[in-house]
Amino acid sequence: MPIDTHRPGVAPHGRPVAIVDIGSNSVRIVAYDMLDRAPVPMFNEKALCALGNGVLTTGKLAKQGIEKALVALRRFRVLSELMGITHLYVIATAAARDATNGAEFLDAARQALGGAQVTLLSGPREAELSALGVISGVYKPDGIVGDLGGGSLELIDIQNGLIGRGVSLPLGGLALMDMSGRSPKAAVKIARDAFAKCDTLSTLQGRAFYAVGGTWRALAKLHMGQQHYPMSVMHGYTLAAREASELVDLVERIDANALPAIETVSAARRPLLAYGAVVLDELIRRARPKEIIISTSGVREGLLFEALDAETRRQDALLVAAGKLNTLLSRSPAFADELIHWTAAFVASAGLDESDQDRRLREAACLLSEVNWRAHPDYRGVQNFNIVVSAQLPGVDHDGRAFLTLVTSLRHVGLDEADAPDSAAFLAPRLLERGRVLGAAMRVASLLAAGMPGVLSRTPMLCVKGKVTMILPPDLRDLMNDRLQSRVKQVGKTLGGREPVVAVAV
Repeated sequence: MPIDTHRPGVAPHGRPVAIVDIGSNSVRIVAYDMLDRAPVPMFNEKALCALGNGVLTTGKLAKQGIEKALVALRRFRVLSELMGITHLYVIATAAARDATNGAEFLDAARQALGGAQVTLLSGPREAELSALGVISGVYKPDGIVGDLGGGSLELIDIQNGLIGRGVSLPLGGLALMDMSGRSPKAAVKIARDAFAKCDTLSTLQGRAFYAVGGTWRALAKLHMGQQHYPMSVMHGYTLAAREASELVDLVERIDANALPAIETVSAARRPLLAYGAVVLDELIRRARPKEIIISTSGVREGLLFEALDAETRRQDALLVAAGKLNTLLSRSPAFADELIHWTAAFVASAGLDESDQDRRLREAACLLSEVNWRAHPDYRGVQNFNIVVSAQLPGVDHDGRAFLTLVTSLRHVGLDEADAPDSAAFLAPRLLERGRVLGAAMRVASLLAAGMPGVLSRTPMLCVKGKVTMILPPDLRDLMNDRLQSRVKQVGKTLGGREPVVAVAV
């Protein structure tokens, strides 16, 4: 049953939904576990059809591209049925809207998809959905979103949760390759002229540029490989403008196959790297952004975000995603809720300033602290790290993700610095210190309650008169032992040597 993409809130919560995205370079299906604030892709497949190849010079979609796309769409229809997808969004973008035979192709696409409604997005509409996608996947974004596809580049401003009016420029990788006669040097002038007529970039100086699209993700992946970056998650990867300029300059000058770490980029994507580099280079030169932030959340995620009711949109995507993992993987999900309140009281009593960002990271760490319990005890630290570092966690940057890996790993392996995960190496001293304190506190909580609810609410650990104090109720006196006292002592050390006190209430 196809879904009307302009009617918000009609897809059912708790059931899988899917989006078929008919782009200029690729045709893709992504199925998500449910429609909520943090939908998790459960299946993702694309076919590189290059539908937009030659559109700007011939005016038509290439016959070979059409044939490949229809084969892919027929496969996607069957896959949707197998996955039990009853609500299917189908969208088409630049290639279909620019080609004289676009309407004819979309009719064939509808038939290939069993009669599903296909929505042809205008350039401004595509930009709007890209902005909503970034809002859904990035914590309080502020800057300009640039969605680079095969046929076009959409630009749109985001500020204080509000989005501006989107514009579409014919600077997609395939379009630029076509217009320039496959000459990156000629592509420079085309990009420069297009940006000279675009006012959207006038507010970008000193702000973030959110890069959406496969070609820019490939450039970022190339940079990660060259830097031997300790994380492979693409979403939230950030390059200072200077770093990005150095990268695109290299890509423009050197044959793609000779680039360092080129093996990290698929062979099919490599021909477009130089054209994506040209666009990003000209954008940086003209607009002078502070940084480039990669967002894997774009049009598709924006479409799902738009379908949510207002209350659900206001939920914190990071905490929703961490909560789903807690529910699915923890031995007792209710323990995490108690741990959130227990650590909140402890942090407040210790006099640790807690910003809104600090709070949400602490709460996420609590939700993720027990997701590894099925692993062998010797490998629970490694298992927790692997889950957290690679999980679908929207609404968190790489510093935040590194903090989460640090806290949840130390909670299992102890506070020996040699056991800290590599991803923590680039954390600022403040976050490192905070992570050690929170990890030490969680070690106390886990030993005290064995990951079960009903204990922490009765056994607060608080900093009182310069001491780390825990008072057990009489009926829980037998929980006290040397290990518990040792772990409370560790907490005191992380706070500058405060004296530990563990006693039973009279």
